[in-house]
Amino acid sequence: MTFSEIPYKRIELEDMKKEMAALKVRFQAAVCGEEQFKVHQDLYLLKDHIMTERTLSEIRNSVNTKDEFYDAEETYYNAFDPEFAMELKEYGELMLASPYRDYLESRIGKLAFINLELDKKAFSEETKELKKEENELQMAYDKLIASAEIPFEGEVYNLSLLRPHLTDVSREHRRSAWKAMEGYFSAVTPKIDDIYDRMVKNRTQQARMMGYEDYRELGYYRMRRNSYDRNMVAKFREAVKKYFVPLSVKIHEERRERIGVSELKIYDNDVFFKDGNPKPFNDPEKILKAGAQMYKELSPETGEFFEFMMKNELFDVLGRKDKKAGGYMTYLPDYKYPFIFANFNGTSSDVDVITHECGHAFQGYITRNEEIREANDLTMETAEIHSMSMEYFTYGWMDRFFGDEAKKYLEMHLEDSIIFLPYGCMVDEFQHIVYEKPDMTPKQRKNVWLELEEEYRPWLKYDGEGFFSEGGFWQKQGHIFHSPFYYIDYVLASVCAMQFKIRMDKDFDGAWKDYMKLAALSVKKPYEEELQECGLKSPFDEDCIRWIAESIWGK
Repeated sequence: MTFSEIPYKRIELEDMKKEMAALKVRFQAAVCGEEQFKVHQDLYLLKDHIMTERTLSEIRNSVNTKDEFYDAEETYYNAFDPEFAMELKEYGELMLASPYRDYLESRIGKLAFINLELDKKAFSEETKELKKEENELQMAYDKLIASAEIPFEGEVYNLSLLRPHLTDVSREHRRSAWKAMEGYFSAVTPKIDDIYDRMVKNRTQQARMMGYEDYRELGYYRMRRNSYDRNMVAKFREAVKKYFVPLSVKIHEERRERIGVSELKIYDNDVFFKDGNPKPFNDPEKILKAGAQMYKELSPETGEFFEFMMKNELFDVLGRKDKKAGGYMTYLPDYKYPFIFANFNGTSSDVDVITHECGHAFQGYITRNEEIREANDLTMETAEIHSMSMEYFTYGWMDRFFGDEAKKYLEMHLEDSIIFLPYGCMVDEFQHIVYEKPDMTPKQRKNVWLELEEEYRPWLKYDGEGFFSEGGFWQKQGHIFHSPFYYIDYVLASVCAMQFKIRMDKDFDGAWKDYMKLAALSVKKPYEEELQECGLKSPFDEDCIRWIAESIWGK
């Protein structure tokens, strides 16, 4: 059935607990590994169904944040989710203690049991109420951002629909648009400060209740960091700072000259050409049609995938006033449906949805029949490789979206990808400092952001006083509120995607073959082992960062 035809029914908390209790009893009563594995397969079915209904509610709330029914459902799931997480943790502890663990590992994989050990450290019964409160705070932030009403030149915009004005060809026009956005954030920053302050203290309290010094250790467990630690990430950030900040300074200096300004201001930061950034054909149906043709020509598998998505209405990409900001790909296990949510706004980011989010969805599509669910339980540093690499693999089709401006788009995209690396590391280091020092005041956090900008974005200048010049830029970065320590995964993945870019320029078919191998592997092996098998170097190797910085930008 199409997405619009899918029925929704709330998963009742008590029903979930009863079914989980029955599974745990059966698992403990099993007399052999095969019998326990059959119980585990029934858990797959239960978990699939719960996640399908849970995700349906989330999508329909994202599509219309003012829909009272799904707003209430999301409030309900804020309390449901920690309860379900605890049930899964208890079930996982039975698996870890199973006398038939060797057999289960042979069927499910050793990596799955490493993740169960991390889950054991990530959740506890005593923190459930705090976790519910944390979910409510995340929802409060989302509502605040989605409800933005920004007056500008006689119209009222939300943050997504204001985007074209922020990159307008007229410098004065985009300066005015940035000032309008800054006015909105200046008005709501006390609320955001309060939400984030409560989030930080909530997460810190959870960590300390579980015996950790601060949230950083707990946050890494919750992100299932099964292949690297904070020290490795810190060294990675330093390598990016060493090699990519100087490269980014060069790119920005060339861009400054190209757009004809004496100094790059915040409202110039996303503008790459004097006559304006390249824009796709301003017709969503044409963009989707071009996407269908592109994926048909890229490979038989991608062509089949995109047709499947279109046939089953698995895109909701048109920008609307009451939609949640941003974009994402998610998955409905009962139907084996990837789903893409976005906000088209007439800028090049519309095409990025067709490449980036479709990279995620394509990987979900080709692994949708995987029997062992743990083999497809992606951690983000791997998942983001699929999406970011697809942005590069589709370079050859950008004329379908941009016409004569395709070359400009490719130049902009590559430069933007490079200068993203320092920003992504800055977001990550900011969060490490925040959770190391959870008692900082809102003003102190903003000062930390300004200090990090001097290190990671030294070219950026603000225009007078105001919200952004006072260190508030991070408050529009939703990942900081939703998923602490997630953002570095984009940077790690971007390093891997750039390796595919360098390779595909010399041997497209060979690079694509390894991309398909990586997508099919999903998470059957540890992170660096998978990378090596697919011809990629570890981002944690400083020589890899140096080589990419020297090779990726041909100027």
